[in-house]
Amino acid sequence: MLFAHPYFEYSTTNISLIHAYDSVYNLTFKDLYEEFEDFHITTFRERKRIREYERLIFHFPLLWFGLPPLLKLWIDEVFDMSWKAESDHPLANKDALIIVTVGADEKLYQSGGLYDTTIEQLMRPLELTLEVNGIHVKKILPIYNADDLDETELKEISQKITHLLKSNE
Repeated sequence: MLFAHPYFEYSTTNISLIHAYDSVYNLTFKDLYEEFEDFHITTFRERKRIREYERLIFHFPLLWFGLPPLLKLWIDEVFDMSWKAESDHPLANKDALIIVTVGADEKLYQSGGLYDTTIEQLMRPLELTLEVNGIHVKKILPIYNADDLDETELKEISQKITHLLKSNE
């Protein structure tokens, strides 16, 4: 579980949502901004570690229509293009879940909306990066109005996340 939020302490939604991972057996939670606060990624250790996981879960806020900088750096440094030449690609046959919190309303992220694009379209570079590495993206879960969700909505979303992780969908 790769969590990347540069302003985590100010995000009540993400603080609440990460508790959904507490009830998931055999899940390793990694807060990239806590572990690599100096942006110095231990590339070889991460490459070794990533091989052990069956599923990668990316949880982050949408920042300027893309990934937080540390998550992008982590991907750039950890995913190794030389793996493509290996007959047994270390990431092949894994799957991924992308959970992205969005501060704005869903209607802004539609064809004809203010941004005239969808979250799924904005996530396409990440999805393509994963696919090229043999990882199947099972679901992209955008969480809209992330700054304004009430406790009931947060609970429902947390239950949805927990269900997705436990059901192996």
